[in-house]
Amino acid sequence: MKKKLVALTGAGISAESGISTFRDSNGLWEKYRVEDVATPEGFAANPALVLDFYNQRRRQLYTCEPNQGHRGLAALEKEFDVQIITQNVDNLHERAGSTRVLHLHGELTKACPVDNPSAVYDIPPGVDLSLGDTDPRGVQLRPFIVWFGEAVPMIAPAIEEVEKADILVVIGTSLHVYPAAGLLHYAPNGRPVFLIDPKEVATGRRDILFIRAGASEGVKQLTQRLKTFG
Repeated sequence: MKKKLVALTGAGISAESGISTFRDSNGLWEKYRVEDVATPEGFAANPALVLDFYNQRRRQLYTCEPNQGHRGLAALEKEFDVQIITQNVDNLHERAGSTRVLHLHGELTKACPVDNPSAVYDIPPGVDLSLGDTDPRGVQLRPFIVWFGEAVPMIAPAIEEVEKADILVVIGTSLHVYPAAGLLHYAPNGRPVFLIDPKEVATGRRDILFIRAGASEGVKQLTQRLKTFG
């Protein structure tokens, strides 16, 4: 039986593909106020602005390709039972070939009606989401994104996956955004926990195996080190 490897990924893994991050210098939050584009209140106040913000991000996504970090994780499925848990709303893990991807914060390529986040619709490539776009009941569609102040429905399934992990890998996340950051504490004691990031990340744990590198190089190094865990 393959060992279960759970990978928690954040903005850092997609930054190498050219996806704009939020928190770094020149990140998205320097251009937009979070209250304006990533909260229910922002959408209620100016839905056209919010829709345009995510339309821009979706257009950018289709100009980007998965990097070797994404592809390396997909390749690990040959040797491990790999579950991706991502804070990212892009689809680069799927495009790289990963078959089990849990999105904590929603998906940029999908929409849902404003009154029912469980009814999800695909947004075809090249299509923008606009005011007046509705579900079959005539209810306005919004981006299928978990905004600040909203519940994170997939956190419970994510906790269950981490609790079952034989190996946990954390890639490209500051571990500042909760509840996602708290997943680290559900890793079983005595199981290896790797953290891949070129910057120092405070974890509150002493058993972390650090790989100080970007996502692509870090996953390459991880793959070599995992040969003893297969």
